[in-house]
Amino acid sequence: MKIGFDNEKYLKMQSEHIRDRINQFDNKLYLEFGGKLFDDFHASRVLPGFAPDAKLRMLMQLSDQAEIVMAISASDIEKNKIRGDLGITYDSDVLRLIDEFRGRGLYVGSVVITQYSGQHSADAFKKRLQKLGIPVYIHYTIPGYPHNVPLIVSDEGYGKNEYIETTRPLVVVTAPGPGSGKMATCLSQLYHEHKRGVNAGYAKYETFPIWNLPLKHPVNLAYEAATADLNDVNMIDPLHLEAYGVTTVNYRDVEIFPVLRAIFQQIFGESPYKSPTDMGVNMAGNCIIDDEACREASRQEIIRRYYTAVDGIADGSRSETEAYKIELLMKQENIVAADRTTVSPALVRAEATGAPAAAMELPDGRVITGKTGDLLGSSAALLLNALKELSGIDHDVHVLSPESIAPIQTLKTKYLGSKNPRLHTDEVLIALSATAAQSEDAQKALSCLPQLKGCQVHSSVMLSDVDRKMFQRLGCDLTCEPKFQ
Repeated sequence: MKIGFDNEKYLKMQSEHIRDRINQFDNKLYLEFGGKLFDDFHASRVLPGFAPDAKLRMLMQLSDQAEIVMAISASDIEKNKIRGDLGITYDSDVLRLIDEFRGRGLYVGSVVITQYSGQHSADAFKKRLQKLGIPVYIHYTIPGYPHNVPLIVSDEGYGKNEYIETTRPLVVVTAPGPGSGKMATCLSQLYHEHKRGVNAGYAKYETFPIWNLPLKHPVNLAYEAATADLNDVNMIDPLHLEAYGVTTVNYRDVEIFPVLRAIFQQIFGESPYKSPTDMGVNMAGNCIIDDEACREASRQEIIRRYYTAVDGIADGSRSETEAYKIELLMKQENIVAADRTTVSPALVRAEATGAPAAAMELPDGRVITGKTGDLLGSSAALLLNALKELSGIDHDVHVLSPESIAPIQTLKTKYLGSKNPRLHTDEVLIALSATAAQSEDAQKALSCLPQLKGCQVHSSVMLSDVDRKMFQRLGCDLTCEPKFQ
C-alpha cells in the first residue's frame, strides 16, 4: 500500500498545537480525547502511514505536562457494556487502559464515574478502584441535560459533581468508548475551576471527520461508514462559515454547540469559541502527503465496513439501516464490493470447488487462494499457501505432512467432541510450530508471519470466531460474504 500520511510531521504538529492551546488559557486545558489511543486501526487504514499508536506517541511527547482522567458511565457499568473490538466490558477496559498508560510512563490521575444515580455495580467498581489505590470521583445525572443550561451551570448541576483534583496543565479526559461522558466531565471541571479563580480551557481532539478536507472526501465518507450505527453524519460547520467565511467539516457538535456556547457564556461571561471547529485541535489533514493514496485506502475501508454491516444482518447483530447507509456512500463514490481485490478470487475458487474458499492479497499485490479440503479448512489452507508463497516454498511441497495433521484431527474428533476434523487457523499454526523443530521449510514459513500484517482477506462464507480472531491477531483485514457454511 502506498504511504499517504506523514506520521512524524503529525506527531510534531499535533503536540505543538496542543501546547499553543494550553497557553491560551491559565496554563490549564481539559482535552476531550475521542477515538482510540493505542490501536486506531481505522485511522491507519484510511490514512496509510498513520501509526495505530500515533496519538499515544504524541501524548508521550507531552508526558511531563499531561495527566489522564478516565471517564466511564455508571449506566455502562450497570449494563456490562462490551467493547466490540476487544470483547471485554468497559469497566475491565478502564483497568486495562490504566495499565497501558502507566506502562508507557504516562500519569493516570483518577477515574470519574459519570451519569451516576445510585447504581450498585458502579459502587462496587468504585470500591475496586480504591482498593487499587486509584482516586475515584462521582458525577451525577442532571435533569434536562444538556438543554437546561441554568440548572446545568449551577450548584445543583455541575456544582453537585465532585471536583476532580488535578495537578498538571494538560488534563486528558478519555474513555473506553463513546457515550462515557467525556465532554460533560470537562465542562463540569471548567465550572469548578472558574469558582476557584482558574480560567481553564476546553478543547476536543477527534481525528475524524477531518475538518479541513472536503465534506465528501473519501476519508470523511469512510468515517461516516464507520459510524453508520451511531447516526453520525458529517456536515459543513455553518457557524464557522458564518464567523470566518471558511468552509470546514464537523458532525454532531454542530447541533450541540449552541448549548455549549451558552454554558461557556454562563461560566466565563463569553465563549472562547465561535464554532465547533474552533474547539478542535486535530492536525491530521495537514499531514496528508498523497491524497490519492488516502482516497483509495478510504474507498477500500468503506467496502470493508459494508461487509461488516451485511454480516451483522446475517447473524442478527446489526440493522439493515446501517448497511443501507453504507450502500449510499458506496454509490456516492461509485464503488462496488467487487472493487475489493480479494472478493472475486475467493468467489471464483468457491464456485469451482463447490466448497468454501478464501483469498488473500499479499503486500506486493499477489493474490493467493485457499480451498476447503479433507485436512484443512479454507482459512487454514489460505494461511499455509500465503506463507509458502512469501517464503518461496514450492506450492507442491507439504510443509505439514498429512501424518502430522492426523493426530490433531483425532484429538479434535475422538477426545474433544468436535464434528469438524479440519484444522482451523490456530491449529495449523501450532502444527507448523511443532514441525519447525525438524523442518527448515516450516521454520521459513513461520518467519514470514509478520509479513501478513495489513494483508487483505476475503472469505466466501462467514468464519468461526477462532478464524476471525486469528486473522485479527495477525493484522489482516478480513471480510466475509454474508453466508453461513
